[in-house]
Amino acid sequence: MKTGQDVVNADLAEIASTLAEEFGEMAGKRLLIIGGAGFLGYYLVQSVLHYNDVSGRAPVQVTVLDNYMRGVPDWLSALDGRPDLTIGRHDVLDPLPANMPPQDFLIHAASIASPIFYRQYPIETMDANVNGLRNLLEQARAWAAAGHPMTGFLFYSTSEIYGDPTADNIPTPETYRGNVSCTGPRACYDESKRYGETLCVNFAKVHGVPVRIARPFNNYGPGLKITDGRVLPDFARDIFAGRDIVMLSDGSPTRTFCYIADAVAGYYKILVRGRDGEAYNIGTETPEISMAELARRVTAIAADLFGYQGKVVLGKSDDSEYLTDNPNRRCPVIEKARTELGYEPVVGPDEGLRRALIWYSTNQEAEVA
Repeated sequence: MKTGQDVVNADLAEIASTLAEEFGEMAGKRLLIIGGAGFLGYYLVQSVLHYNDVSGRAPVQVTVLDNYMRGVPDWLSALDGRPDLTIGRHDVLDPLPANMPPQDFLIHAASIASPIFYRQYPIETMDANVNGLRNLLEQARAWAAAGHPMTGFLFYSTSEIYGDPTADNIPTPETYRGNVSCTGPRACYDESKRYGETLCVNFAKVHGVPVRIARPFNNYGPGLKITDGRVLPDFARDIFAGRDIVMLSDGSPTRTFCYIADAVAGYYKILVRGRDGEAYNIGTETPEISMAELARRVTAIAADLFGYQGKVVLGKSDDSEYLTDNPNRRCPVIEKARTELGYEPVVGPDEGLRRALIWYSTNQEAEVA
């Protein structure tokens, strides 16, 4: 059977092939990834380095900065020492190091995205999404004023900015304005991302910063720690502990799930080809499945791969606000990304879940904080 590393290697090759043109335009240039030690950073960083290894082109010079709030991951430490990679410790709330050369591309992924953790750190979450973003936008202005304008700047927003869409706005296009609580337990994340988008739009209009916006829809796969607290890692923990899968809802909420290799391809397409000040949904349009159906699929795949014999049981979270403001449905319209960027997800849910579970089978330990 394949190992977790086999899955990663195949995914990186797939991403590099899909993004041959986009990475080709980045060759020989500088890329700064803020928050690069997190889930998204796992493939954002490694896919570019894989391209450097196989392309024969001048390498993309990658700098990864993070405050390592949840620890320094082993995968990143293992890459240290590469001539095309610089790794540093930095808090996005502080100005970038004075000795940093101007960057051609910048990805702001320094945000807490798991509801479990952003509700534990609401102020830090808002600060990163607003004040940290403002720092980076101002730095982009400063580089441009010094004669080094950036080529692309990507801000990670979220599908959470739509809140709990009305039925006639599902599937949800980028034009939907949202149905969001500004005071609920998720508001620290949702509303700071919404304001972050407003910052981006106005810095693009007023100052010409080439900033583009991604709205991810339920990404999953390698790099998402088994301790993250989101639904698939929780299911994986149950599987590899040999216990029943515990579903902490009635199973009726529905989502479309986008495998991380497809998602990262979309994010780089936004970075390189997106229009300034514009937001793009990145996810999959079909199938929209319930949490109960997700649990059923995961159970069946785990049984096939590992001989898992558990079943799905209903449970209840100890957190009284666990489901407060949790959207009943989440499903994107991705036509804008498809037509403007050439984005097209190709990994179906069963294949994606299979790859994810194989990866979790060899990545069963991770920091909780």
